[in-house]
Amino acid sequence: MTKTLVSLPPKKEKTWRQRGFRFIGVLMFFSLLAWSVWGVHDQMNLERVFSERTIERTQTVIPQLVQLNFEQFGRILTLILETLAIAFAGCLMATIFAIPLGFLTAKNMMGHTWIGKVVHSFFKLWLNATRTFPEILLALIFVASIGPSAFAGVLAIAIGSTGMLGKLYGETIETIDMSIVEAMEANGANKIQTLFKGILPQVVPEFLSYAIYRFEIDVRASTILGVIGAGGIGTLIVISAANRNWGEVGLIVLSIIFIVTIIDYFSAFIRKKIV
Repeated sequence: MTKTLVSLPPKKEKTWRQRGFRFIGVLMFFSLLAWSVWGVHDQMNLERVFSERTIERTQTVIPQLVQLNFEQFGRILTLILETLAIAFAGCLMATIFAIPLGFLTAKNMMGHTWIGKVVHSFFKLWLNATRTFPEILLALIFVASIGPSAFAGVLAIAIGSTGMLGKLYGETIETIDMSIVEAMEANGANKIQTLFKGILPQVVPEFLSYAIYRFEIDVRASTILGVIGAGGIGTLIVISAANRNWGEVGLIVLSIIFIVTIIDYFSAFIRKKIV
């Protein structure tokens, strides 16, 4: 039996320009790495990390974390459900607001007129600015404005998620098959018919997939917003840690891990069915 030899095509030699860009990229990477290490080396105190005091505290706290305290289980469950409600309400608001913003930031929807370019650039900049602020900073602003409440957490999640979903929706709209839209317009379809029959069927599965994935992120974000008074389980975490009630902290952490894991598997299943 003879072996068939497969000859691979010769590799193209890189030009001096390609080699130069590659060298600059590698140089920039290692320069950034060195700058990062240099920026934190003054605060790197390994002796403190591995000191006897740190080891003693660790040996004291960790065993107490696994000794779960179920006295406040009902309250923990209620606050976790509140956390999920904050994440869901904020994500739902963001999903609704992000749809028109996605169309306004899609180049193929705004056309090539100067008005379309101005509108596209304005809302693109607005979404970029919105994504700059982390949810906890937005929550601080709303807590200071309307007081400590779950509604402050909902608004923080909604605004933070709108910036990201609006960007993803706009990029999804820009990748649609415009020949379908052009064919419908050539056959006399109006704007409403083109939107519901030609555009939305192409983007709705991706929209839903992104929204579900964002909900997973919002659940994680909303668990910490209670630390600053924006509702949810975070408030109880702070109180329990301040009182050195590590058994209760352990139960809270275990409950959060369990809920987030269920949501991850469930959302992954839904995304597979949608896409």
